[in-house]
Amino acid sequence: MAKGKLIVISAPSGTGKSTIIGELMKDDALKLEFSISATTRAPRGSERDGVEYYFLTLEDFKQRIDQDEFAEYHEVYEGRYYGTLKSEIKRITGNGRNVVLDLDVLGGIDVKRLYGKKALSIFIKPPSIDTLRQRLLSRGTDSLDDINNRVARAEYELSLAGEYDCCVVNDVLEDAVAQTREIITEFVNG
Repeated sequence: MAKGKLIVISAPSGTGKSTIIGELMKDDALKLEFSISATTRAPRGSERDGVEYYFLTLEDFKQRIDQDEFAEYHEVYEGRYYGTLKSEIKRITGNGRNVVLDLDVLGGIDVKRLYGKKALSIFIKPPSIDTLRQRLLSRGTDSLDDINNRVARAEYELSLAGEYDCCVVNDVLEDAVAQTREIITEFVNG
């Protein structure tokens, strides 16, 4: 069986990355499978270990960091870590599936540096910062302070877009999905 490939998709918050990935996951021809992240946070509701996340103790997570078992990881809040285990990538690609990593911008850069040409990194951009601000406002889920913080972070993250193999502007969703699908298809068939 042929080995699968690695696809990293990153974007500033509110850019539509999750929607684009959701559309791509419906395309069986791409043979995509999500990577399950590891975290030190406790399961919520009906979440199960190995399904939504791999739930690890803080000590176990840190031991795995020391043993170089992560492709990327970050301490998102004090004492709360999230990361991608190399074994998870190997499990999916070993089954001939293409692993999709939905990562923050810095995590995406880390994975690309680690895997080089074995990974395709795609950066999803908003048409403009003003458009991004309007999208975040129209959601109605965040305070103005939170939106301002997200926009400031997005400006920083956009400055890192050149670290990615390619960029897709999500102005018209259908076009962004089609362009991303084309890029992934070329990579997995190449």
